[in-house]
Amino acid sequence: MGPTRAHFVQYAPAALAVVPLAAGPWSALAAAAAGAGAWAVGASAPVLRSLIACGLTTTGCGIAASEVLAAGMNPLIALGLAVPAGAAALAHHRNLAGHLPAPELTPATVTKGAGTGTGLTSQEQVIAAFWAEYISGPTQTEDRKLIQPGANLEQLVLQIDGSHVVFTGIITLPPGQQVRVREADIASVYHVPTSQIELGDPKHYAPNALPVTVQLTAPAEQPQIQTGAPTTPQELWAAYVAGPEGAMPGTTLTVTRYDGPKDWEGIATRDRRAIGTVNLQDLAGNLDLETIQIALSPGDKPSQMGIRVMREHALMHGTMLSSVVGELAMDSRGYVRAGTYVDGRPALLPLAQPGSGARHLYLVGGSRSGKSGLLEQILLSAHLSGIAVILASPQAGTIAGASLSAYLGDGLDEAMGALRLAYALMLDREARYRSPAFPFTDPLVLFVVDEAHMLLSASSPYHAEAKAIVEQLTRRSLKRGIGVVLATQTPLAEDLGNSTVIRSQLLIGGGAVFLRCARGQGNLVGTNSVEGAEGIDLSMIPSQWPGQYAKVADRDMSGLATEVAAAPEDGTFGLGYLLTPGSQAVQFRSLHLDVPPVSLAGGERPVGIEHCDAWRERDAIAQTPMVDKRGKNLIGSLADLLAAAETAAASSQEPAAHHTPTGLHAVPGPARPGGTPAAPDGQELIKPRILELLQEHSIPMTAETIARKLEIPATRVKPRLSELKKQNKVINESGLWRAA
Repeated sequence: MGPTRAHFVQYAPAALAVVPLAAGPWSALAAAAAGAGAWAVGASAPVLRSLIACGLTTTGCGIAASEVLAAGMNPLIALGLAVPAGAAALAHHRNLAGHLPAPELTPATVTKGAGTGTGLTSQEQVIAAFWAEYISGPTQTEDRKLIQPGANLEQLVLQIDGSHVVFTGIITLPPGQQVRVREADIASVYHVPTSQIELGDPKHYAPNALPVTVQLTAPAEQPQIQTGAPTTPQELWAAYVAGPEGAMPGTTLTVTRYDGPKDWEGIATRDRRAIGTVNLQDLAGNLDLETIQIALSPGDKPSQMGIRVMREHALMHGTMLSSVVGELAMDSRGYVRAGTYVDGRPALLPLAQPGSGARHLYLVGGSRSGKSGLLEQILLSAHLSGIAVILASPQAGTIAGASLSAYLGDGLDEAMGALRLAYALMLDREARYRSPAFPFTDPLVLFVVDEAHMLLSASSPYHAEAKAIVEQLTRRSLKRGIGVVLATQTPLAEDLGNSTVIRSQLLIGGGAVFLRCARGQGNLVGTNSVEGAEGIDLSMIPSQWPGQYAKVADRDMSGLATEVAAAPEDGTFGLGYLLTPGSQAVQFRSLHLDVPPVSLAGGERPVGIEHCDAWRERDAIAQTPMVDKRGKNLIGSLADLLAAAETAAASSQEPAAHHTPTGLHAVPGPARPGGTPAAPDGQELIKPRILELLQEHSIPMTAETIARKLEIPATRVKPRLSELKKQNKVINESGLWRAA
């Protein structure tokens, strides 16, 4: 291969440097010939100017050398005139640094790298030369500064894979120095994008040794799956769901049914690792679908999860209540049918746990979500299963199946009375069943509270008392055969009195049903981290099925026919998620009430509650507050409760009597001469009051109960009780005090 244009422009001044010694005056002609040649090969303007300057300098030196020789002067002087010519040639060489063409690093010129023992290949030499020229040095000029002098490229390796060319190496510096070369610097030297430069992380390497990888030619782009493009579910899954940022990383999809890109079923599997809970919102985003179009069904193995994608929802046409009457009664495991899962299986709801008591239920649903219909269905199932119901409905007249309950508290005040009765019944059973043996001879009881936020929220007049009672019920009532069903409109903590105890006990003690909620509040199920319901946004459940809005927009008046009954597909009533302990929330729909639930009860009387003290005194108990004015000191025993109810009843019959704090029994102390009451904190005045209280009631009491009734600190009552015991006036039996 002959000399190139770059070779001519670069080495012509070197030839001019020796002209003064041989050519003499002919150096001008040589310089002119070099300039004409540079112009002919198309050198750039800066290069041409540099070459002309070099030629002028060489011409002057050549003429001067010729005159020196002709005059017979010392020949060494003529030889010294070649030094300026050489300096001009060197300056021209430096001026060419920024104007030579970039190296053409193509696969055709690359020879696979030889080992370090055989030296660098031609292409590796070019790479190393450019690194030394612009990055590491060894020298730099004023108008061309090195990026980092001394930052040498060691262990250079060139790799070729088809059209993909990449070289790797290690940037090394003497100990104590730090590599300052950046991706942008290397990209400017080799004329490649910054994205094709990769430097090692300084955290993982020595400061003076940093690996570098440079892709001289970018690899061919891999085909990408475009959103909306016709692709298989497996490709979509691998690209968006199974990746590190997907909803189910590390999983593979096996399609079991395929009827189109938006109508298929499959099984997601993770190799020997549990999938765990899945964020449904993230999964819908990965698949570019709405959350209502996706249903999850946990499998028998923790490493598998069933997936269903629906173009038309499987529950759109619903399941009729009248067609599954035989499945409404409780089975041997304590479950009743609440609806249908998205895969067509019956959705079972626990009402009891045979052998260990009752179950709780947490029901969330906004207006027109189907919450009241599900409550009516639960009342019917309880009736058919022989379970007695205490119903509290603060918003009067909202439950059509209220006649199936043994006790109804309709309205705010009456609902609070029903709550007090349920608590009294629990205390009664605790007194009668110290070591309960199952099955109960008494019936199971289901305490249902609709619109529970009207009693529990901070704005309720019964907030403190209702919160204290419900916390105790959810903690202690299951073993006594009393289950609690709380229905609220949102999953807000305020709707449960800001009590984490109530919510956690409801979820642990039974299950939860989540129906549609208002926008902005429906996503709180996921944000509140309900285990098994992560990523669920209840506000994303539409109020109508797809296509219903079009009927309204098209002025389709067929829905106004009065003789046509409402069809399940006219709305999404009852559509939501059912969560049972230890499982994933599964999409389901409650039964469609095509007939009134009461009509299926057969006209039988409601299941009654056993005849006990709490039930016999139910009217007085319902009117007796169970906490003091501060919302503290909840009555803790049936005896205290009955005494408080008796006192409240007596106070209501004697309006002229001295007023005492509601629900507390106060015994007046002996009077001083002149009618002045005795000081309540005197030692000899406290003991007579204690004796009088114990003799009047004839019911064993704890020291705290005595102190609360006498409105005296317990720290002052306990020493007096010990003194009375020494005098054989009172008896202590397992912490319960009574008169001797």
